[in-house]
Amino acid sequence: MMTSRERVLRALAHEEPDRLPVDLGGSPVTGMHVSVVYGLRQALGLDTPGTPVKVVEPYQMLGEIKPDLMDALGVDVVGLSSPKTMFGFLNEGWKPWTTFDGTPVLVPEGFNTDIEPNGDLFLYPEGDKSVPPSGRMPEGGWYFDSTRRQPPIDDDNLNVEDNLEDFGPISSEDLAYYAETSARIYSETDKAILANFGGTGFGDIALVPAPWLKDPKGIRDVEEWYVSTVLRKDYIKAIFEAQCEIGLENLACIYEAVGDRVTAVMVTGTDFGTQRGPFISNRSYRTLYKPYHIRMNEWIHTNTSWKTFIHSCGSVVKLIPEFIEAGFDILNPVQCSAADMDPLMLKETFGKDVTFWGGGVDTQKTLPFGTEDEVRAEVRERVRIFGPGGGFVFNTIHNVQPLSPVKNVLAVYETVREYGLYPVK
Repeated sequence: MMTSRERVLRALAHEEPDRLPVDLGGSPVTGMHVSVVYGLRQALGLDTPGTPVKVVEPYQMLGEIKPDLMDALGVDVVGLSSPKTMFGFLNEGWKPWTTFDGTPVLVPEGFNTDIEPNGDLFLYPEGDKSVPPSGRMPEGGWYFDSTRRQPPIDDDNLNVEDNLEDFGPISSEDLAYYAETSARIYSETDKAILANFGGTGFGDIALVPAPWLKDPKGIRDVEEWYVSTVLRKDYIKAIFEAQCEIGLENLACIYEAVGDRVTAVMVTGTDFGTQRGPFISNRSYRTLYKPYHIRMNEWIHTNTSWKTFIHSCGSVVKLIPEFIEAGFDILNPVQCSAADMDPLMLKETFGKDVTFWGGGVDTQKTLPFGTEDEVRAEVRERVRIFGPGGGFVFNTIHNVQPLSPVKNVLAVYETVREYGLYPVK
């Protein structure tokens, strides 16, 4: 029987392991909402009623996937991310909190909120209530959106440095954290490590507003940023060029700290697809993003054993050849529900060149709204299509969303356990 690490490595080499490798919680885009984690732990008898679950990623309110839950579900991957959250405070000093739906959770000490008269919830960068809030959860909501904190734009005085204030040399504290944490995970578990070091997500729209900064400058509004990729292209390129240089220097330092203990690294989470088609043209991808993706991937492949992971939601079938040419080894979340993203076509066309990390079940419709039988049928079909020949790590399509019935979630992992043995049928 293979270890989890061996299982994932075999799949990434496009060879068949003993069973299908599974990820849950290895990254900010392969996790589960804290309310579902709570319900799942209760259903599996891992906790007594009322036992809170840690919110390890407050932007999307993702719950901690502890080792006992990993073991219960057959998870093979563990994540390695920054010790700080998207809002700039550390994941430490846990305190009790309750979500709008009544789920008991633990949040970091810096998770400081205010409720507006209309019921909206505000969250603050670094937990500092003396500055404007950077996150807003609507009344009854499930996760945070970045607030609009765009300063007035003076095109004659735009300064690239303003959009680089959230990039810089990695700190000695962070390097020590990555070294210690990766060593502990590697020695104490047999899991594959999926790392998200940050700093290389060129144009990742979740990061553009910089919710961790108290006073972000430059172009920080989502709409303004997208407009700028066309109207201020030279400015965006200058940001990416500087970001790339900083990112490469940081990766060299990080590799010295973690070595080959890391199995794969999330390079970018920039979304290039919508439900109906690509968000940008192939030409725009080639001119604005691809050169920097190539440089990152080439450095990683030349200097490390890591596999490189790109996350892009939506219909990106027209861009997948570009991603492969840019050197990406792994594609996530494999949104089969989007236009032209037929799983069989994806496997037959690209299955020898890229590992599909995701695609296991639709989290927009099937998992939250389907029956148990419909969930099982879809999971079984995806395992049958993506599994043969390796090149597949099972994960849902993006994070498991709130209100997903626990019985459906259990059906996912029961079906993978039943049908994920090789040779898959």
